[in-house]
Amino acid sequence: MDISTQNTEAPPPTPPRPTAVHKRTARGAARPGDRVFLGLSRGSGILLLVIMAAIAVFLTYRAALAISKDDANFLTAFEWNTNLEPPTFGIAVLAFGTVVSAIIAMALAVPVAVGIALFITHYAPRKLGGPIAYVIDLLAAVPSIVYGLWGAIVLVPHMTGLFGWLDHYFGWTGIFEWQGGAPRSMLTVGILLAIMILPIITNVSREVFRQAPQMHQEAALALGATRWEVIRMSVLPFGRSGVISASMLGLGRALGETMAVATVLSPTFDISASLLDPGGGTFAQNIASKFNEATTFGQDALIASGLVLFVITLLVNGAARMIINRRKEYSGANA
Repeated sequence: MDISTQNTEAPPPTPPRPTAVHKRTARGAARPGDRVFLGLSRGSGILLLVIMAAIAVFLTYRAALAISKDDANFLTAFEWNTNLEPPTFGIAVLAFGTVVSAIIAMALAVPVAVGIALFITHYAPRKLGGPIAYVIDLLAAVPSIVYGLWGAIVLVPHMTGLFGWLDHYFGWTGIFEWQGGAPRSMLTVGILLAIMILPIITNVSREVFRQAPQMHQEAALALGATRWEVIRMSVLPFGRSGVISASMLGLGRALGETMAVATVLSPTFDISASLLDPGGGTFAQNIASKFNEATTFGQDALIASGLVLFVITLLVNGAARMIINRRKEYSGANA
């Protein structure tokens, strides 16, 4: 066979690849909506930062006016009387009550919420899980004042038995020592806040667990893992960052809850080692109960306490974001 008769035609040359500038120009010309969306999203982010900065500047300015005239240490004083000459007020009791009630609420709500979310997504039949999820969604929509009225009328009278039991068996610790009286204490507030934030944490955790990769779960089952082992090895690592985010949402509501706490708690400006003794206070409850009757200087003092709550919230969310970023590579979300 003559070699010269063989097909020696070369393949057609590959057209030059468009440069990044050509791509960007073609995309911008073809899709003007992308540029509009980019501008709107960027503007929304900038607007949010401007609003946060404006809030911080306003709170700082009004707080500085009040703190400059405070005759006591604003961070450590156990008194709140802005009508004296000179005025005396501090946030020690408010900071203690806010943090303690939030810790109690988180300690009670997070394990229960995660358990409910796992039950709905991995244990309950669909006919049972759907109604349970629907009821929990309804609980998230109940106004806080309704929770407060329920807490004052129903929860507080029924806490007497629990307080007596805690005092009988754990009163020696000092934390659960009860001297009698109405159970309008920080423990009651913490339980009420736990009930209020339970739907938020449950709903977010439930949606996160539903997004766990099905292939990971099927692989674990194929290797002989039990249902709990599948959850422990596949579902929980994947949803860890989501559960943390859900917990931070609940913690934000617990820190800033106003009417429910004001309805249940008997506020006093003292700190007790026992969680069962009536008294204490929180930032939000103190602002809500005194703002309408306060003078201009008294409002500045309340705004100063609001600034502290604002800083605490930012620190908590920043810490949560750091935890999520550190554990992101282990969550399984990128698998």
